[in-house]
Amino acid sequence: MLKKILFIFLFTLIFSCKEIKKSPSIVQNINPATKIEFAKGFDISYHEGYKVITLKNAWPEAEKEFIYALVEKGTTVPSAESYDAIIAIPINEIVVTSTTHIPSLEMLGVDESLIGFPNLNYISSEKTRKRISEGHITELGKNEDINTEVLIEINPDLVVGFAVDGNNKTLNTIKKTGIPVVYNGDWTETSPLGKAEWIKFFAAFYNKEKDADRIFSEIKSEYLKAKKKALQAENIPTVLSGAMYKDVWYVPQGKSWAAQFIADANGNYLWKETEGTGSISLNLENVLEKAEHAEFWIGPSNYTSLTQLKDAHGVYQQFDAFKNDQVYSFTNKVGETGGLLYFELAPNRPDIVLKDIIKILHPELLPEHELYFFDQLK
Repeated sequence: MLKKILFIFLFTLIFSCKEIKKSPSIVQNINPATKIEFAKGFDISYHEGYKVITLKNAWPEAEKEFIYALVEKGTTVPSAESYDAIIAIPINEIVVTSTTHIPSLEMLGVDESLIGFPNLNYISSEKTRKRISEGHITELGKNEDINTEVLIEINPDLVVGFAVDGNNKTLNTIKKTGIPVVYNGDWTETSPLGKAEWIKFFAAFYNKEKDADRIFSEIKSEYLKAKKKALQAENIPTVLSGAMYKDVWYVPQGKSWAAQFIADANGNYLWKETEGTGSISLNLENVLEKAEHAEFWIGPSNYTSLTQLKDAHGVYQQFDAFKNDQVYSFTNKVGETGGLLYFELAPNRPDIVLKDIIKILHPELLPEHELYFFDQLK
């Protein structure tokens, strides 16, 4: 079942000519208020001596909102009992539980505050892997079964976790130790810029809102410029995605993150009319009938070569995209311990993802751009 969930998740996740500047050391902002433009899952409000983060969508269809008070050290927050967690800020040491959290820490210049992570092998970032090799980041076991004894020993100021349905028993156990725990719902966002804007969530714990605003503004600008550039294309090519798992072909639905990238790259995604934000299950006959002549195939599951595709299912050779060597995937870009770079960094840098897909569909529009996440399968 876990493999199936991961397989489906692979399709829902289907940067850059310009590097984001490194932030200086932690800055105490005189007026740190930040505006949330695209993210739907959280808000931040500002008060005298403290901030309040309201988490509106910790997991899909979550009924409960989580309210966190971020309190300047030496300040007392009123009505403390009304908050799900109270965190003294700025924090100095943190534990995060998803690789998607790490790029935000690095871009904000606070990555040295990371002291623990579950399953370190998933991390691809060369910078953070160096800190792991130097012994600065502690292995905490598995995400669904964090070693609480080790966590208590390193005693971070904050643990940032996530849950797929609200039944994360490990996080509930950690709360009982007195270590503050907050949920992060970046993965529930369906807008590329909405995912990237979660850098502002992390910035609030470090009083780094000005840095986050500057970084996100640059990412947004690059994304929107690339999207506008894509409109100059003379044709809109058809696009297939996904692959079979056992006898079922999973493709991203029309409102998903992956489908949005294809639309913004001025591609005609063949399942763009479907309404969901996850994946849709289809049989092979349906897919072959609709997509046999699709010009491009982007995101064919976890396959890393055309040979692998052919060996897995001979029917894949019937698709024009396969015949014409127009199959592209992010599965070949891995860290030194096997973690996929796309899963870690792409949510934070949608501008590069979009440029990659524009380069695939309309190479004449971005002649200088080199594919960063994606490769053409051989």
